[in-house]
Parts: sequence; structure tokens; C-alpha cells
Amino acid sequence: MKTRLVVFLLVPVILLTLCPHSFALVDWDVKKTLKIEKTPVDVAVSLNGRYVFVLTAQGSILIYSGDGRLEDEITVGNHVDGIKVGPEQDILLLTSRKNKTVEILVLDFIQNIDVSNSPFKGPADAAVTIAVFSDFQ
Repeated sequence: MKTRLVVFLLVPVILLTLCPHSFALVDWDVKKTLKIEKTPVDVAVSLNGRYVFVLTAQGSILIYSGDGRLEDEITVGNHVDGIKVGPEQDILLLTSRKNKTVEILVLDFIQNIDVSNSPFKGPADAAVTIAVFSDFQ
């Protein structure tokens, strides 16, 4: 009788350890965690995935690059409580339940171009530099 009881208890344990466990249909891993000093309220990602916009409770939008670097901060006011990406990558929609408004914010991302070793015409310290890119094929 004891052997039957032992076999009865061991068989399910052995079967459970030999069978592969696959309960989840999605495998996930945290890629990156952004450490933010301000309280986040809402998040949006640009259409091209290059920027992450974090709306804070203090009324600002923190703009992070895709790799998690803080690029810039825009003050939009404490009334804004929601953020969405618009139909184009340079448009953000800011919502305010308190004011019953939707603000359309158009962003212009300024890119610095290093022209230090490029040929140019005019004085080197001029306010405007016209670089000549003549090596294109």
C-alpha cells in the first residue's frame, strides 16, 4: 500500500519536471529605464522612433533620444495633462481636460552640421557659412 502511495505521488512530480513549461505567449525584457527627476504624466514616441516625449506633472515635455539621452526640455504649462504624436513626426498634440483644449505643437529639430574642414567662401568668422559640397557623384 505504501509503494502505491509513493508511486501515486511521484508520478505527477516526475511528469511536471520533465514536461516543458510554456504558459506565456509573449517573451519580454526591459530594454532601458529612463531615470526622470520630475513626475511623468504621459509618454509618446515619435513616428520614426527617434524621440521619446515625456510629459511631466510640472508642465514640461522632456525630449529623449531613442537611446535614452535627454535632448531638450520644453515648458508647456501645468494645464496640459495628455500628449499624443500627430500625423507627422514633428507634430505633438497636447490635451487639457481642465481647459477643454487641444494644442497642436509643431517641433523643429535643429541639427548641427560640422563644416570645420569644409571649403567655404568669405571670412572664416562670418555669421553665415556657405559650405561647398562638390564631391557628390
